[in-house]
Order: sequence, then C-alpha cells, then structure tokens
Amino acid sequence: MALNQAAMERLAAELGVALLQRGWRLAAAESCTGGWAAQAITAIPGSSAWFDCGFVTYSNEAKVDMLGVDLETLARFGAVSEATVREMAEGALRKSRAQASFAISGIAGPTGGSDSKPVGTVCFAWAVSCQATESATQRFDGNRRLVRMQAVEYAFRQLLARLPAVP
Repeated sequence: MALNQAAMERLAAELGVALLQRGWRLAAAESCTGGWAAQAITAIPGSSAWFDCGFVTYSNEAKVDMLGVDLETLARFGAVSEATVREMAEGALRKSRAQASFAISGIAGPTGGSDSKPVGTVCFAWAVSCQATESATQRFDGNRRLVRMQAVEYAFRQLLARLPAVP
C-alpha cells in the first residue's frame, strides 16, 4: 500500500474499530513523529470513544517528566532505544485511562544519525493490558517525512496484531 495520509487514516479507523470491539481506549507516546499518530487518530470522526490521549515527548526531559522514563535508561541506552520506548509505552498506560498504548522514538533525519543508529532508525513499543510489553526496532528509508509516516503506519499495524481476540 502506498503511504499517504488517507491510507494512514484508514488504518487508524481500523484500529479504532478493533479497540471499540474490546471496549478499550488507546494512549500514544510519540517522539520523532511529533504527534502525527495522534493527528491521524483524531482525524477519525468518533475517535474520542477510543482514543484517550497522546504524549509528545520530544525531549529527554519530557520523557522523564511526562512518562516516567528513568534517567538511567536514557543515559545507558539513549532516547532511541527499545529500553526507552518500553518505558514510554508503559508510562503512557500508567498516566492514562487506556488499556493499550504504543511508543515511537527515532531518528527521522536528515541529521542526527550515527554508525550504530543511522537516520531512519526508529524504536517502537506496545503495551497492552495483561500482556508483556513488546518492542522492536526498524530502519526506514526515505526523507524525514517518509520515515515519520512509515513509523506511524508500523506502530498502528503492529498494535493491531498485538490486540487480544475479542471476547
């Protein structure tokens, strides 16, 4: 599927249906996407029935203050790490009324990359009630806009895959 805003919003709507079927709400913790996931979600009419809140924690200080990310985690692993996004996703659950959350932190470019974490590296985590938090790292190609768009799409698709069966 070609990436575009309309396709992203269709995916967000699919996520909304899945959450409504479970009677659940969603929280988002975003860094490099800067609220793009929350924007795609809130573009869906009726999303207030299933979207609780979004945290845009671009700075390390915001990650600590708003989501409770441990300073030691940031010092040891960095903001773009699975350890950090796991704490972000879990913090979003704790600080919200949601039963599911996701977190995104990465290097969208065009600068900021390194040999170990090149531009396009994005870390994700998904926290779902009564399940262990899961995380993953992906490398996306393209300019800043494409990296960010691919990150939102990946976060949505992977959360859909992690939702438990409808009772």
